[in-house]
Amino acid sequence: MTAAVLTSLLPGAADAELEDWGPLEEATGDPMAVHGVELWVDGDKSAGIWQCTPGPSYWRMDDNEVIYLLSGRMTVTPDGGAPLEVTAGDIAVFPQDWSGTWVIHQTVRKVYAIF
Repeated sequence: MTAAVLTSLLPGAADAELEDWGPLEEATGDPMAVHGVELWVDGDKSAGIWQCTPGPSYWRMDDNEVIYLLSGRMTVTPDGGAPLEVTAGDIAVFPQDWSGTWVIHQTVRKVYAIF
């Protein structure tokens, strides 16, 4: 058995300083500001912290994503499915090829892993 190696550490994810990543490309209304920090990147795979201001957006997932919502609130609706409220403390999984809307009601901050 091999030991796991810690590659990055960011204490205090809920109030960590984030970089300006510009407007959200997936926004379908007014511009939405995105901030974040990547803690690990390996090709198309990554993990980090992502924050976004309120508004509607449309997503098509090319990869799997797992999120843990640190703060905020949003409604997620898969194409052809029922809406689901996601709030601080929730974990959500968006499998590859998932598509649908995210309506962010309060600025969200999430820890994410894309794989």
